[in-house]
Amino acid sequence: MVRRERLVAVATLALLQVFVCAVSAYVLAGGRLGGLAEKPPGTAASPKPTPVAIVTAGPVLSPAPDGSLPGKGTLAARLTRALGDPALGDQVAVTVLDARGGTVLFSSKADTGLTPASTTKIVTAVAALSSLGRDTQVATRVVQGGGRAITLVGGGDVTLTSPKAKPGYPEFASLATLAARTAQALKAGGVTSVTLTYDDSLFSGSRTAPGWKPGYVPEGSVAPVSALTIDEGRLVPGEHTTARYPDPPKSAAEAFADLLGRRGVKVSRSIKRAKAAPTAKEVARVESPPVYELVEHMLTESDNDLAEGLAHLVALKEGRPGTFQGGAQAVEAVLKRLGLAEGISLDDGSGLSTRNRITPAALARVLAYAASPGQPQLHSVVSGLPIAGFTGTLSHRYAKADSRSAAGVVRAKTGTLNGVNTLAGLTRTADGRMMAFAFMADKVNDPMGAIAALDRLAALVSGCGCS
Repeated sequence: MVRRERLVAVATLALLQVFVCAVSAYVLAGGRLGGLAEKPPGTAASPKPTPVAIVTAGPVLSPAPDGSLPGKGTLAARLTRALGDPALGDQVAVTVLDARGGTVLFSSKADTGLTPASTTKIVTAVAALSSLGRDTQVATRVVQGGGRAITLVGGGDVTLTSPKAKPGYPEFASLATLAARTAQALKAGGVTSVTLTYDDSLFSGSRTAPGWKPGYVPEGSVAPVSALTIDEGRLVPGEHTTARYPDPPKSAAEAFADLLGRRGVKVSRSIKRAKAAPTAKEVARVESPPVYELVEHMLTESDNDLAEGLAHLVALKEGRPGTFQGGAQAVEAVLKRLGLAEGISLDDGSGLSTRNRITPAALARVLAYAASPGQPQLHSVVSGLPIAGFTGTLSHRYAKADSRSAAGVVRAKTGTLNGVNTLAGLTRTADGRMMAFAFMADKVNDPMGAIAALDRLAALVSGCGCS
């Protein structure tokens, strides 16, 4: 029995590797784009990165063959029966389409805009990659004004870590590293005591979005959104339901002051918010992982803070204010340029807002577009989707008899709010055809039953040999 289970596991992982190579095999090139991490001339801060050689070899495994298109009748009959599950409630909308050709194989209320919950992050991811650029990094800087005055300047990197954070993947920028580089540069100039201010003005407006429930911040679902924060505002880094700092930028500045003190630079007691002068000289900086890694992390872990940070940065890149409204409008504008905006109306980037509305047809179109071989800059959307039964928000799902066959085959983004359960992703059928799907229910009374029902729907698509 043990041997059989091992064989099944090996076979599943092999299928998974074929799936990944088919939709997200792309070359990772070295270097950085200008964008948000562009350094001004004469910066005396972090060391230059070692150039990375461009890889020209092909994928380890050849892409899976594109199988025959499923017959609509058989698939429709199976999905229609499964949609009758009362756990889904009476507000359900569904789309399944051929990712290669765009043929709709099944739909039910597909053009009805429902509350998407965290499947919103799919459209945020596509907009971020398209607008910011996949290789762009987000900088947190320290600048020096007159004399001994320095300012910690937030650049919108919500993943900046404190020394309390445990290392992981991707490797996020470190406040301790920034303090060490700052202390080194200051001492080189003969400065061992400073006054410190902090600048979080890159993002403006309300720190919470329209449609957010009052309990989101206290319960730890998200921090007040700021251009300067550490550990995503978490009091205990890595704990997804931990309490958040009520004032993330002030807490980040106080932590930075403490780190400077440990490195022999005395900081005055008064630490205030102040906008850095445009002429201030950069002393040091650290940079986030590239956007494509941030997108992967955001999707796999369903990271609300990172989604909002990226949406605000898209707003600024698109010439709008760094606000929730600016982010929502900018994301929609980017999608419109791509021909993907129909059926999408947003108030935030994470999906916590109960005011967001997206149709299943729109989600499926966006996923098919991101998986297209002609859009390699978007393939980290696919590689970031949780893998059924293995990673992220799907790691503990697809263990039941009626969905187990889809483990390792389905990649999908989950969505959960009170009364809302959604699932949107990609899978190959039993014949090897790539499908994009979106299943949405937003009047759910039995959330656990609804989750199981959504998993069964995805398993029916992946298991279809419906030629």
